[in-house]
Amino acid sequence: MAKHEAEAQQERRESEQSEEEVRTDSADEGRDAAQRVEDDLDELSTAQRERDEYLELAQRTRADFDNYRKRVAKQTAEAQARGKSELARELIPVLDNLERALEAAGSDGGGGGSDSLAKGVTLVLEELRSTLQRAGVEAYDPAGEAFDPAWHEALQTRSGEGAKAGTVLETLEKGYRLDGQVLRPARVVVSE
Repeated sequence: MAKHEAEAQQERRESEQSEEEVRTDSADEGRDAAQRVEDDLDELSTAQRERDEYLELAQRTRADFDNYRKRVAKQTAEAQARGKSELARELIPVLDNLERALEAAGSDGGGGGSDSLAKGVTLVLEELRSTLQRAGVEAYDPAGEAFDPAWHEALQTRSGEGAKAGTVLETLEKGYRLDGQVLRPARVVVSE
């Protein structure tokens, strides 16, 4: 029996040793698992921080691009308006010369003249006027209006019977404007 007791004690010792090893292994595995979880959380935190930085960078880049696109669109529109204005300014003397040519030919510009040259000049004049009107250029004749230096250029003054001082008596050359901006002021005679 003593042999059995010794064997039983031996088995108990081995069992306790085995349990101790399991507890040690479990504790080591628990520490390892905790360390892995902590490392994973650190990696996740770093990844989230990087994601937020990249998101902010993408949002700033998008805003910068939107601002760039708006600025380019505005500059393009301004350049088109300048180009249209410059071209119209260059064509206004051409209109004046065509009108003078018709007056010299004895035509009123309405196409009623019998001379084929006068008819051709009339057609060209009307086409040019039409094209400028489609582009937004409008002619104005201020006869009878109050003189306004923003819209009129006084070339002469004279007394006008029954006219108030500062009234436009006669328009020597029509004025032209584009989108409310004066391309050329009307050249006028003003009453004294």
